[in-house]
Amino acid sequence: MLAQVHGEPQNSDSFRKLCCGCVRKLSARKAKKKSVFWGIEVAETLRWHGWELGKEMIRHLTLKNVHEKTQKLSYRCPSTRFFFTVFPQPITLSPGMSLTLPIVFRPTEKREYEDSIYFKKAEGEFSVTLYATLPRPCLSFPAAVQLPICAVHNVMETTFPVRNIGDLVTVFAWETPSPFYMIPDCGMLNPGAECMVKVVFQPKVAAVYDVAATCWFGGEEKQKRTIQLKALAKYPYLRVSVTEEEYEGVQPGQFRDVLCFGSVPVGTTMEKCVEIFNMSVVDAPCRIERAKDPLLRDHVFSCDVSHGVVPAKGKLVLHIRFQPQTVGEHSTDYFTIISAGCLLQTVLKVVGSCKGPLVSLHQYSVDFDWINLGESLMQTLKISNTSDVPAYYQFDIDGRGSVFSLDRPCGVLEGTTTLVLKVTFRPTHPISYHRRVVCLVHHQEPMYVDFFGTCHSDIAKPAILQARHLSWYRTNMVRGLTFYPPDILSVMLKDGKLQMDEKGALLLSPEIPKDKPPKECFQASSMTEYFYDGVSSDLALFPPHVSVSPREYDFGCCVPLHKVEPLPLCVTNHTKGKITVAWTLRHGSAFQVSPEICDIPPLKSSAFRVLFQPTQLNSLYAVELEGFAFYKVLRHYSNVEEDATICPSWCLTVRLRAHTYEAEREHFIPQYILDVPRTFPAVAPNTDTYCSMLLLNTGTSLITFSVNQAARPSVLLKPCSGHIVPGGHQIFFLSTHPINTVSQQHVLLLQLNSCPGYTKEIALQSCGESLLLLLEGDGNLYFKPVYLGTSSTRMYTIKNCTRLPMVFTWKIHQSDSKILSVSPAAGILQPYEAMAQAWTFTPDKKTKYLLRATVFVRRKSPDPVSPKSVHYALRIVGEGVLGTIRAQKEHLDLGNVLVGDLQSCSIVLLNDGICSLKYILSVEQQITGPCDSEEVHSDPLALKLEQSRGTIPARSKALVRITVRPARRLHYTWLIKYAICTTTDLVSPKEEQQPLCCIVATGVYPTFCVTDACSAGSASGISKLHLWRLFSLDTLNEYLEHDLTPSELTYRIPTRHSTCLIPPVYTPLLLDFNFGAAPIDSEPTLVMLLLANKGVVPVEWAFLFPSDQKMDMECWAEDAELSPHELHQMRIQNNQLFSVSPKSGKLLPGQEESVQLSHRHDFIGTDQLPVLLKVSYGHEILLNFSGVTVEQDQRYIHFASTKHLFTPIAIGTSQPPRQIYELYNGGSMPVMFEVQLDNIVRIQEENFQHPVFVCLTPRGEIPPGTTGHIEWIFSPLEARMYLVDVPIHILGGESALITFQGVGYDPNTLGDTATSSDVLSPSVFPGSTKLTVPGQAATLSHHRICLGNIPDCTKASRLVFLNNISESKAVVFAWRINTHKDKRVLQIAPESGTVQPRESIPCFITLQPSGSASFYSIDLVCEVYIQESLFQYERDLQEWERAKERQAVEFTITEKDLGTKKKPAGVSARSSDSAETENLPESSAVMRKYKTLPPMKNHRMPNLPAGHFQRRLLLDKEASRVWVKPEPPKPILLHLGVTARSYSIEDFFSNFTLEFPKYFLSHHFSKRPLESKFVDGSRDRDRMDMDPEWLSLAAASKQELQIVADILTGVIRGLLENAQFHDSVRRSLDEPIPYFSQFQCEESAELQDRRQCSTVPSRVSASPDLYPEKDGEKKEMRQETPPNNDLLEPWQRMSEIFHHEQLREQKEMMRRQPAFGNLVELVLENTLQNILIEASRGEVVLTARPRVIALPPSPPRRITNSVPPPSRA
Repeated sequence: MLAQVHGEPQNSDSFRKLCCGCVRKLSARKAKKKSVFWGIEVAETLRWHGWELGKEMIRHLTLKNVHEKTQKLSYRCPSTRFFFTVFPQPITLSPGMSLTLPIVFRPTEKREYEDSIYFKKAEGEFSVTLYATLPRPCLSFPAAVQLPICAVHNVMETTFPVRNIGDLVTVFAWETPSPFYMIPDCGMLNPGAECMVKVVFQPKVAAVYDVAATCWFGGEEKQKRTIQLKALAKYPYLRVSVTEEEYEGVQPGQFRDVLCFGSVPVGTTMEKCVEIFNMSVVDAPCRIERAKDPLLRDHVFSCDVSHGVVPAKGKLVLHIRFQPQTVGEHSTDYFTIISAGCLLQTVLKVVGSCKGPLVSLHQYSVDFDWINLGESLMQTLKISNTSDVPAYYQFDIDGRGSVFSLDRPCGVLEGTTTLVLKVTFRPTHPISYHRRVVCLVHHQEPMYVDFFGTCHSDIAKPAILQARHLSWYRTNMVRGLTFYPPDILSVMLKDGKLQMDEKGALLLSPEIPKDKPPKECFQASSMTEYFYDGVSSDLALFPPHVSVSPREYDFGCCVPLHKVEPLPLCVTNHTKGKITVAWTLRHGSAFQVSPEICDIPPLKSSAFRVLFQPTQLNSLYAVELEGFAFYKVLRHYSNVEEDATICPSWCLTVRLRAHTYEAEREHFIPQYILDVPRTFPAVAPNTDTYCSMLLLNTGTSLITFSVNQAARPSVLLKPCSGHIVPGGHQIFFLSTHPINTVSQQHVLLLQLNSCPGYTKEIALQSCGESLLLLLEGDGNLYFKPVYLGTSSTRMYTIKNCTRLPMVFTWKIHQSDSKILSVSPAAGILQPYEAMAQAWTFTPDKKTKYLLRATVFVRRKSPDPVSPKSVHYALRIVGEGVLGTIRAQKEHLDLGNVLVGDLQSCSIVLLNDGICSLKYILSVEQQITGPCDSEEVHSDPLALKLEQSRGTIPARSKALVRITVRPARRLHYTWLIKYAICTTTDLVSPKEEQQPLCCIVATGVYPTFCVTDACSAGSASGISKLHLWRLFSLDTLNEYLEHDLTPSELTYRIPTRHSTCLIPPVYTPLLLDFNFGAAPIDSEPTLVMLLLANKGVVPVEWAFLFPSDQKMDMECWAEDAELSPHELHQMRIQNNQLFSVSPKSGKLLPGQEESVQLSHRHDFIGTDQLPVLLKVSYGHEILLNFSGVTVEQDQRYIHFASTKHLFTPIAIGTSQPPRQIYELYNGGSMPVMFEVQLDNIVRIQEENFQHPVFVCLTPRGEIPPGTTGHIEWIFSPLEARMYLVDVPIHILGGESALITFQGVGYDPNTLGDTATSSDVLSPSVFPGSTKLTVPGQAATLSHHRICLGNIPDCTKASRLVFLNNISESKAVVFAWRINTHKDKRVLQIAPESGTVQPRESIPCFITLQPSGSASFYSIDLVCEVYIQESLFQYERDLQEWERAKERQAVEFTITEKDLGTKKKPAGVSARSSDSAETENLPESSAVMRKYKTLPPMKNHRMPNLPAGHFQRRLLLDKEASRVWVKPEPPKPILLHLGVTARSYSIEDFFSNFTLEFPKYFLSHHFSKRPLESKFVDGSRDRDRMDMDPEWLSLAAASKQELQIVADILTGVIRGLLENAQFHDSVRRSLDEPIPYFSQFQCEESAELQDRRQCSTVPSRVSASPDLYPEKDGEKKEMRQETPPNNDLLEPWQRMSEIFHHEQLREQKEMMRRQPAFGNLVELVLENTLQNILIEASRGEVVLTARPRVIALPPSPPRRITNSVPPPSRA
């Protein structure tokens, strides 16, 4: 432990801060960890171990100076008494020197001690900790162990060390949670000892394991320590892969994997490989098992691996061998690969067949014809093997003792070869010879060949035996005629008892019953003929004609040689004729027969003796004796009368063997190879089965063999005895007849060389195979619930459990055939083969089904002995149900989708039923929106289903992926329907389709629009309307709303796709972005466009200059020759004359962004640059950026276009409106223009002197940087287009030829659609606070006001707010109207003022047209100044003026020529200006002073020298001498466009009748006195004198006046003579009093009442007092009663009534005066303006809901009188 330095924590950072050179260094030794403190190396800790009480222990502490300087330090002794050292004294250490300090530890009790020793240096203190510890147990092992990843049920292990680092012997024991365990789990460790502990991990579940194992250790007090065991277990996944081609007979899908060996030769072994792949990341142990089958089964398949481990992501190769034993047998077996824990089982099917030799003889008889005695004859016999399997063959004949011999009676016939054998005939007697020889072939049935020939001698000449005789003989033998000798048959033939058939064979006479047809010769199987000879078995095909007994004989041991007893032979004649037996004897043979020739009477026997005369001892003897028996009458051909009666001879054979081994001598040891099967081929019970066996003599001596047939009668073996020559072989055939299905064991003893010690035990098994078929699931098949009309298919396995192939056939009841079906319904099952069959269940009604099916099995080749067939029953259970499909969301809104773009989503289909549903989805599309319904009806479906059909399991859901790609900017609705697929109808009709869900989407384009535009710099004087036209923004916005063209989607995003400097762009629209004109070196023309995304999808836009579209190419690929056009564009791009900032961006829906376009005026001339405006996945428009730069003193008018189109005017319009043509002065000099009217005069002459085009301002002057107006009147005479080319001359500049076009239309023809109401509609265009130029401190709430159509002599007002957007600076504003005409019709209140920070001021814009109808397009300019800059300018100006005045009186005479100097004109002018503004208020004076500022221009510098440095010196010198007059601040110009169209009152009333009451017709009476209505027409005369119409009428000619008089005369005369007009006037006079006449004032009502009262006396003969005389007027009184005083009161009232009536009429007359109406209108207007101002300031809330104050109910009180209470207002 390290001590603290000055009370601070001891760490590396603090050491670095406090002192220099104090760095810890860790020692390499683990025992003592050392550190360095200020150059002193010392151990951090000093420990004492193994101490005892009462004893001292000394440890040494070493201090070493590792610094390059001498170190001095001191130390303090430990504080406790248990540690002490030498008395402290100063220590001086030279560089590299060390000092050892002894420290003594003296304990007093058994406990742990801790202390420190402190060392002090000039830099600080450090300490060394002293520890004394007790002996204690302590184990050290890792805190955690990570085991390798392991498969479930596998075992993985790792080891870790456990070390006893304590001082005591420690016993430990582990507590480990499952699935971990430790080996060893307990033990004992000495101090310092170490052992390795093995951790075994054997998981049962796949999971992440992180458990703690506890180790308990210690003595009496147990301690524990844990170790974290971490492991990961995963499930293995094995797959079997067969690399070879699939077996043809196995249908795919029946089994997982099939390994096919094909046809393999019998007795050979073929090996193939199967790969087991481990698809998981863990090693997977597995075992390989085969199916358990009956014991009798011969496993022809074998695998060398029974278990193994497949590495992770690796493979295990299995070698499977196939060794077939039975020819023609198809073998099938199954291997199961089972992973550890039986988690996964993979079945491998192996199939193969066995092929054997195919040996055949080219001829089955050899005819030697006849030869003389003593001669021999050789014939050839060809034997062929057509198979590729070698064949062992053997002719069963001993050529040494036979008249017939073969050169190679046995041998091996290789595959696909033919062997030519030589057969020799050596007769020994003059008789006819015939022997039927069998050819034995291993693994093949035997074959027979007939050898026959005739031998003649000088005496005996028997009939020649020919092939037809053998055929007749076999037929006669079947018919039982061969037991008669030829002479008897000849007599019977003569007597008619026999006949000859068509083949020449003998036939019984017709007396024999005809119902039985004659027997024909049949060809028995070679195996049957071979075994059923009457000798090997008790059965024979035909009874023997001659027999010999015994057929086989063993002489045994014949020692001594001369005492061998002869063998008696008995030959029996079973025929009815006399026969002769002649034996074939070989001279020199040890076996002889006596007598050699003997005659035997019919049905008699004769005895012969066989003599054995051995010649040497200790030898083996074996021979086959051959004899021939024949009818004696055949010894001479003359005895044969009929050729058909000739009978061939019968061959008699006797097998003899003997040996001459002495008793003490050992027989020859046989050397042989025995090839014998272990089982008989499978057959049905009570059926013979055969197999072959091969015995090869590999030695050099003869081998004799014999089998005791009587010891095992159940097995027939042939031949039972014989001999094998050296190098030869013997083929045996075995036969047995299993009676039942019980396995039988057959043991045959084969004795070799006549020695019991050389006996070979041959064990074979046989068993009858029954028809046993195994059905899966104990004969039960269960189907899931199935939807009606659909089908469900299940795989069901049947297995042949026998060794024989069987034929199966399923039978389903006729009534169930439509519900249930199986495939395949019939077939062949090879031995032990399992077949998966597809069962299909198709219910037709909603119910549960219990069905039965029967399978019949039989043998492949039915045997009448075995049962024909066996049947098994299968029980099928199923259910037919109904179900529906629904969507999780019935309505899915995809929102907005880009046209041409893809958007995908998924719909979830739910099946809540208990059956699986197979569905087909269909889509119906509906497109709505502004489109042609017929056109969109033919559009293809914009929605595609990834899967239009599928299956949803029961109680499950399915995801259907849909992709939407709209092709139009319309609203799409897709109705998705589904239909359940049935087995009969794959597609349900439409009426069966059910709605599933509805999907809606809207196809949109990424589009934007330009909502606002403003200009700055050199273009600050351009109005917004003119700027809007210069940049064709209306056309741009209109095109952006159009649909896309296919060519615009070629490059959906901005791409470099061109190799040219000027990329060829073929866009549907080409627009001009005209930046106007400006003088050279002036400020750049800045145009700010506000882009707004009013759509619903984000928009990515980009301005692509030609360089942005060109691909980067290598230098060698560039074109070196550039055209002038390309050079011009390169100059523009290199100098950045045009710039866009930003050039690209992204607008979210509803977002706005300003784009600054600029044009620099650095070069004189016209600059043009094609720029492509590209909207990603949207429009692309080619913009032609163009701008003009002129010289400073050049007079230049910028014409935006050479064509101008007037607003269409209806023909017959009395007062055509005035129209405006704008001219923009883009130079720095005022421009005078003049319009040449020659062509206009020509047009007037062509139109009957009618002024079609009238130019009201043919000449004028336009200040620099402003827009001038030329007023025109277009008055069409006909409904057609008028066109005139008008030259406009610019004085001192370039003139232009402008084409003016106007269209006249007939309103009666076009109807209401052509009314001028559509020309202008009242609207306002809100401004945007986002679109500001740099330094702009105020904004207008609207940038354009359209007042629409207004009548003449009316006023239209709009409210506009001026907003100060600055946070801290006040602004001063002043409205400027450019032309005097606009000043007469337009009023602004207030015209100037001050706006505080973040404040808004309302400004009222009032248009009051007067005079003729006109189009108004007024550009109001609001000049905005920063108030602080104005104050600063005022101060600077005052200082300058004071300095000017001081300089005027203070001067220094430095010249000799003193002359009088005049006062500078500028100062005097300025003085007059100042005097002019003295009497004005400060603000108004300032505004009056700067109301008409000159146009902004750069400050003209004096003519300076060429050098820059000298120019600067002179400028500084002049500045020091002359005080330049301060320049006023430049205002910020805010443009407000005001548009309207005024009509004459008559035209407005006729065109806009409903709109007319909305306007107040005001009259100007400033010069008109207020006169009474009854004045003598002086007012009308004055009006006519001042009215321009009267003035024009006065100036008219006499002809025009005459025309007007005639027209008026005709009109008046027509009205007087029109009876209808008279009726209308009469009806108007008789009309009843209108309803609204009751709404009048009380005073008028009283007057009316009085008037009514005054009329009453006249009706009722009132008194004469009611009619007093007044003002000298006398009334005639017709009352008879004389007058009295009572009548005077009514007359007074009458006079009062007349007086009030006169006053009322005067008031009404005043109300009708225009001045009174104007006054009321002004009051209302001011009231509304005040309300709006208060609302803008927040003093009044116009949208607040009205509040109703409910008063409390008054208490009830008693009414004491009948006077009604006063009503409450």
